[in-house]
Amino acid sequence: MTSISLPSGSATTRARRGVSKVWWDRLPLLPALVFVILVTQLPFVITLYYSLQRWNLVSTNAPRFVWFRNFINAASDQVFLKAVMNTAVMTFSIVVASVVVGGLLAAGLNREFRGRTIARTLAITPFFIMPVAAALFWKTGVYDPTFGILGWATDEIGIGRINWISQYPKVTIIILTTWQWSAFALLILLAGMQSFPTEVAEAAEVDGASRFYTFRRLMLPHLRPFIELTGLLIAMYVLENFAAIAILTNGGPAYSTTNLSYYVYLEAFSSFDLGRASAFGMISLWLAMALTIPMLRVVSGIFKQGGRA
Repeated sequence: MTSISLPSGSATTRARRGVSKVWWDRLPLLPALVFVILVTQLPFVITLYYSLQRWNLVSTNAPRFVWFRNFINAASDQVFLKAVMNTAVMTFSIVVASVVVGGLLAAGLNREFRGRTIARTLAITPFFIMPVAAALFWKTGVYDPTFGILGWATDEIGIGRINWISQYPKVTIIILTTWQWSAFALLILLAGMQSFPTEVAEAAEVDGASRFYTFRRLMLPHLRPFIELTGLLIAMYVLENFAAIAILTNGGPAYSTTNLSYYVYLEAFSSFDLGRASAFGMISLWLAMALTIPMLRVVSGIFKQGGRA
């Protein structure tokens, strides 16, 4: 028998044609990819470029490179360090409070009762209100000592009309932001509760387990990935909390409510120091990445384990 031998380059040719076809199929995605790179990476590169310079718009000195001096000076900037601490305290408080309040609301709305659909709609409404509009409403309609609901309530119980924004500025930011993001936590945690197997709950009830025991031993482990995902997403957004601080307290007395986002704004549009503002913005980005990337890995690992189970 005689065997027909193919040319040695035929396999290579087919491989090259396959690669060419793959790239040809991906060609329509190229404009979108270029657009995403320009929108996301170009501002990052420009900000990094500005952060290496001493550039103040109201100064007569010409911009010049100081390399990493802006980053080094951040370690001795007391206001920046206070902004970092305020960001950590407010973010942690808001995340914990939002998860707790959202979990309680989800537990209540997970039961059958008349008007549950309307109650669910009203419960998630705060999440869809514009942050600026919500801050303006709370500033005048809730926190105002003369016309606000809290001022009237404290006056009725004999405490007097309290100026919440001036006396408890950080608390006002935490309450307002928790009010908005607890609705977001409600959405995720309610979905997690509804995905809990009904046969497991029925078996626990037949065995005589109390509701508290069922929740602590069965429901809570089931909700763990949902709780951690909720905390991660809320933390990612609350780190950039700006509207509530700008409208309610303007950073607060002695920078008591100034977080990293608002301090970058002050440096850029109040002091007009583009170099320092860019450096502080880069540090804020790195801190946010240092917080969210490990949390994201933990959450993704939990969901992978749940998928394999």
